[in-house]
Amino acid sequence: MPPSEHSSGDSDPADWFSNRQTAVGFNRSDLIRFASELRRRLAGGREFGLTIASDAAVRRANLRFRGENETTDVLSFPDGEGMYLGDILISAAQARRQALALGHSIEDELKVLLLHGLLHLLGYDHERDGGRMERHERHWRRRLRLPSGLIERAGSRHDPDEGSSREARMKPARARPSGTLNSLKKRPRKYKHTGPPKR
Repeated sequence: MPPSEHSSGDSDPADWFSNRQTAVGFNRSDLIRFASELRRRLAGGREFGLTIASDAAVRRANLRFRGENETTDVLSFPDGEGMYLGDILISAAQARRQALALGHSIEDELKVLLLHGLLHLLGYDHERDGGRMERHERHWRRRLRLPSGLIERAGSRHDPDEGSSREARMKPARARPSGTLNSLKKRPRKYKHTGPPKR
């Protein structure tokens, strides 16, 4: 998903959005509209890729790049070059489990996860920034009328069966991310990611 020549609001979703799973249904148009809104309002027009994938695909990425052999809800892969921020990988099944547990829609949960992932691409790191990411996530979540964010949930409860509602320390990646999500995409990438993914 190399950056397109169009501005973020005008870019074709086929260039940056991919749903690589079929087990979980959701309103694709609604999520694309929301991602486009985040590009304009939060990312300042900079682009990012979004892949909705299966638990198995997210688990493989989590093992490969974070050394954790478990599924998680969202991983962010910063690119660090120019106007392209990087990629966000979301587990649809984990999002559905969290939405059911928290009593809101799968669409709302996907939006919460997308917001969290984008904040990581923008350089925020809740494990090291003294609450800065948490404040931004809360601010944007309220402005966008979303349910509680991941960082808030982690602070209020800890349930190991709930996937990434817990905070996990980043482990060194076994391999440097390069073409990280190629196996999930139809098109090959032309860029390299610049570090381990954030969760």
